Amino acid sequence: MSEQTTILPRSLVNQLLTQAQNSPETEVCGLISSHNGQPMKVYPVKNIAPEPGQLFQMDPKGLIDVMRHMREQNEELFAIYHSHPHSPAVPSATDLQQAEYPDALYLIISLDTKGVLEMRGYRLNNNALEEVVLEISP
Repeated sequence: MSEQTTILPRSLVNQLLTQAQNSPETEVCGLISSHNGQPMKVYPVKNIAPEPGQLFQMDPKGLIDVMRHMREQNEELFAIYHSHPHSPAVPSATDLQQAEYPDALYLIISLDTKGVLEMRGYRLNNNALEEVVLEISP
C-alpha cells in the first residue's frame, strides 16, 4: 500500500456520498476537478452502461462537455469516481482495464456496507491500482 495521503474537502465527499445514496442500484460516476492541485468541484456524468448496476460507462458527450467546461474554468482533472452498489470499494478487473489516467485519483464508493458508506482512493502505478490514504478536511 502506498504511503501517499490525499486530502479531500468534506463538502466534496458529502456530494459523492449523497449521489451514491440517491442511486443505490446504479453505479454513479463522474469527475472531480482541481485548481492548483486543490480539489474543487464534482461533475457527475451519466452512466450509460448496458448493466448500470454492475458497470459504469460515462456518457461520451457528457464527459466531453465536462472536460471542456473544466478547461474553460482553468481546472484540471483531479479524480475519476464511481460507486459499487453491491460490492466493496476495491477496483474490479474492469476498473483496472479502464484506468487510463496515471495522474488521476480513482475513487470508489461502496454501498455494500452496514450503515456507513465506504470510500477508498487509488492511483495507477505500473498497471496496478494502489490504494492511497484519504483524509477529509473540514
